[in-house]
Amino acid sequence: MFALVDGENFELYRNAGKEASPELTAVDVPDLAPTNYSAGMKDHDAGSRYPANPKDRTSRLDEAAHVAAVTDWLNKQAMENHMDKLVVIADPKSLGEMRRHYHKTLEATILKEVPKTLTGRSGPEIVAALRA
Repeated sequence: MFALVDGENFELYRNAGKEASPELTAVDVPDLAPTNYSAGMKDHDAGSRYPANPKDRTSRLDEAAHVAAVTDWLNKQAMENHMDKLVVIADPKSLGEMRRHYHKTLEATILKEVPKTLTGRSGPEIVAALRA
């Protein structure tokens, strides 16, 4: 499985090809409700935690809550043995937030983490970016 995540999107792909020549096929993802708004308050830099514009602060909390919801769902899938191998592709900020929420079972399934923004790309574009 390939999980592509950013602050607003979550895409999931399954390899329908062979390991040496992957062909990514999109998999339906659940409609996740971001509920863990405390996730966004983990910033260590107090200045970045309280931007001048309250809309920026709300947006950052929404993004962190979305990423936490995705990671919670992935944790559940791993703990229920619905996936045994996972490649996580996420923008660096989202990937950092995800790591805070990984369960040990999910960590054991992760083959690779890629700090790139590839959401919205086609399967062949994703494979090409991973090979580059």
